[in-house]
Amino acid sequence: VGSVALVSVASLLPTSVFAEEAGLVNVYSARKEALIKPMLERFTEQTGITVNLVTGKADALLKRLEVEGSASPADLFVTVDAGRLHRAKEAGVLQVSGSKTLNKAIPASLKDADGYWYGMTQRARTVFYVKGKVDPSELSTYEDLADPKWKGRICVRSSSNIYNQSLVASMIDAIGEEKTEAWAKGLVKNFAKPPSGGDTDQLKAAAAGVCDLAIANTYYFGRLLNSKDEAKQALASKLAAFWPNQDDRGVHMNVSGIGVTKHARNVENAVKLMEFMTSDASQMWYAEVNNEYPVVEGVKIPSNLATMGEFKADDIVLSKLGENNRAAVQLMDRAGWK
Repeated sequence: VGSVALVSVASLLPTSVFAEEAGLVNVYSARKEALIKPMLERFTEQTGITVNLVTGKADALLKRLEVEGSASPADLFVTVDAGRLHRAKEAGVLQVSGSKTLNKAIPASLKDADGYWYGMTQRARTVFYVKGKVDPSELSTYEDLADPKWKGRICVRSSSNIYNQSLVASMIDAIGEEKTEAWAKGLVKNFAKPPSGGDTDQLKAAAAGVCDLAIANTYYFGRLLNSKDEAKQALASKLAAFWPNQDDRGVHMNVSGIGVTKHARNVENAVKLMEFMTSDASQMWYAEVNNEYPVVEGVKIPSNLATMGEFKADDIVLSKLGENNRAAVQLMDRAGWK
C-alpha cells in the first residue's frame, strides 16, 4: 500500500472520539509500521496522547516482554493469531483491561473469555485454487483435502507455522483429535512439494503450476490482488478463493489482536487506544490497509476483499485455538507434516 493510499484512507478516521489528554502509550507491535502507524498518529492528533511504536517479529516481541518483566516499557502488545495471543496470556505478560466498550464492541468468539486480549481484525485461512485446473464444484471441506484425488496437488507451509497449527486446533475442536490426525496424514500424502516458505510462496507455486491448491490466509492474496505490481496482479488473476465447510461450521477464521501488558504504566491511555481502534472508521481503515476483515459487527467490509465473495465463518471461540495448540503440534508431528 503506497503512502497516498494510507493518507486517503486515514482521512476516514473520526476527528473527535476523545477529549484532549496529555500523556503517552508504548506499543510493541508484530504488525509492520505502515500497517498501523497512520492510525496511531490519528489517535495522537485527537487525544494528545503520544504513541511510541516498536515493531518486530511476533515471537521475538513476546520473548522480549518475558525477559524485560517488570522493567518493560510496553503498555500494549499487538500480535497475530489467537494461538500467539493465548501464549502471551499463558506467559503472564498481559493483564485484564476491563473495558466495557471493548467487551460490548467485540463478539465473544473474537476475544479472550477472561478479558486478557481482543481481536482487532480477522482473516480467513482458506483454499485458493488455480482457475481452469480445478472446478470449484470439486471442492467442499477442509476434511476433503485428504482425499486421494488431491494427491500431489496441494501446497501449504510448514507445521511450525502458527496459522497451520491454529487451523488444526480448530479441526480438533470440530471433529476430534483422532479424526483430525487421520486427516493430517491424508493431507501430507497430497502435498505437491515439501512445505517451505510463507503463504505468498504457496500462492506463487500454485500460479506457477507446481500445485493446483494452496492453503493461505486471505490477506496474502489481498496484497497480491491490490498490488501496484502488474506481475503480482497477474499472479493473483490465476487464482480464486474457495470457502470450505459452508454447509456446516464455516471457514476457519483467526485474528490479529491486542492486549494491555502486565506491567503497563499507562493503562488508561492503553485502553483508550484499544477503544479507538474499535471505532467504525478505525476498523474500516485498519481492515482495508491490512487486507483483513473488521471484528466489529456492522462495519463495512473493504471493497478489495468484497470481490472475493461472501462466506459463512466458523464461530469457534478463538481461545480454544490456543488451548488446543499443543495437541495440534504433536498431532502434526505424528502425521509427518514437516
